[in-house]
Amino acid sequence: MSETILILGASGQIGNELTQELRSIYGNSSVIASDIKEGNEEMMSSGPFEIIDATDKETILKMVKKYKVSQVYLLAAMLSATAEKFPQKAWDLNMSSLLGVLELAKDKHIKQVYWPSSIAVFGPTTPKENTPQKTIIEPSTVYGISKLSGEFWCNYYHEKYGVDVRSLRYPGVISWKVKPGGGTTDYAVDIYFKAVEEGNYECFVSKETRLPMMYMNDAVAATIQLMQAKPEDVKIRTSYNLAAMDFTPEEMAVEIRKHIPNFKVSYKPDSRQEIADSWPSSIDDSEARKDWNWQHKFNLTSMTSDILKNIQN
Repeated sequence: MSETILILGASGQIGNELTQELRSIYGNSSVIASDIKEGNEEMMSSGPFEIIDATDKETILKMVKKYKVSQVYLLAAMLSATAEKFPQKAWDLNMSSLLGVLELAKDKHIKQVYWPSSIAVFGPTTPKENTPQKTIIEPSTVYGISKLSGEFWCNYYHEKYGVDVRSLRYPGVISWKVKPGGGTTDYAVDIYFKAVEEGNYECFVSKETRLPMMYMNDAVAATIQLMQAKPEDVKIRTSYNLAAMDFTPEEMAVEIRKHIPNFKVSYKPDSRQEIADSWPSSIDDSEARKDWNWQHKFNLTSMTSDILKNIQN
């Protein structure tokens, strides 16, 4: 079955790599990338690109009709650290974009919707270790509140109108291709660049802060696998827990020193520490593994060696 896919927020950290992977699977002309500004050279030259504000439902509908779109991946969002500075703006972007796309799906303009959630839905009262799929969810950040609300809107539109909407709660996602965009787990990306470029790094969370993480390759693979799963295998319509590994900044540094022996890290926690402290240290994603056979490929060792090799090249 051929799909025509529209990606909203394609220039972001996940959108960028997801776009290229989807183009390699479905064909360049079948994946329409969009964002509020132009993407990088690879994105602009490899397939169609449209300037779209993700909160502009009418323009989205116009593009859906123009390209005969069957799937929308809504990735546009204001992330955790940035959202704390602009709460109202973050809520407006994160919520109105989702409700607009869900309405288009309800009215049968789109067949399938993908919308990412995050471990930010969890809060200080959530069990920290091996956080289960169903647990106490009391987020303490603007980003977390919007993701929690979004999960239940997704479930509501599925239950009430039969909308085929699917979602993953991403842990921290680590990539070397696109610099991070204002998230609390950005240190886990910055640390690699600083290791190669400067040989030292000042980390904005403490050395013992353990958080669930995932290499971008696994995040992209999980997203596509969920979207390709049979509807009857997708049993959770709020959002699936997703996991691959968990570690502290100090454990990252130890791994990096296997490649760059003189690498030094200092610690100067800032406002992002409080956000990190409110999140789980590890995630139980057994539901995803059971329902649609999710399996990660990368751990800290294999990810570190892959990232450093690519940055050095």
